[in-house]
Amino acid sequence: MQEERELLEALHDAVLVGNIQKARKIAEQVVQRGLSINGALEKMKEAMRAVDEKYERKEYFIVDVASAASAMREAFKILEPYLQVEPAKVVGKVVIGSLKGNVQGLGKDIVAATLRAAGLDVVDLGVDVSPNAFVNAAVKEKAQIIAISISIEETVPLLKEVVNLIRKRRLSDKVKTIIGGQAVSKETCKEYDIDAYAKDACECVKKVKGLLNRFVGD
Repeated sequence: MQEERELLEALHDAVLVGNIQKARKIAEQVVQRGLSINGALEKMKEAMRAVDEKYERKEYFIVDVASAASAMREAFKILEPYLQVEPAKVVGKVVIGSLKGNVQGLGKDIVAATLRAAGLDVVDLGVDVSPNAFVNAAVKEKAQIIAISISIEETVPLLKEVVNLIRKRRLSDKVKTIIGGQAVSKETCKEYDIDAYAKDACECVKKVKGLLNRFVGD
């Protein structure tokens, strides 16, 4: 639908330039018109990827990145209650965070909200989370899943430390790992012996349900 496409493009542009008021207003229109919430979220993530690229090319400064992030966060607050996800039939707890060195947490915020909307118990550790902090939190919270967001390629090797800590503490049968973010892929899973990879928030819900089902089957 042309009208929907134009509105979502306008949302993309509002986030890109960090126009908080406009981003909020468009998010409200998305809800009022019953348009795709997931479509709106994807457009905002697309805008943030463009912001990252502009920052890398030195076309944007930290202040521009912060403005764009604020615009997305404000729009997301309006959209979050309307996230539509199939409820998880399995009960489970997830600890989620952006791996050490990753300070952009917007993608992770969307995934955390989508997991909660599916009825899962989610503990958000925030950004710049060390491998040790992930594993300690999983033990403390009695979580079955560690979900790790990674958008900076240089930080990917830290996954090895997460996996080693899980093995060292004999948690392999109790805790499963899932990764997502622009710096990782299915190949990363194989390379670092991670249990699952999700390309977006909705896929993360499906994959987490699948990992939790393994415990039910054990």
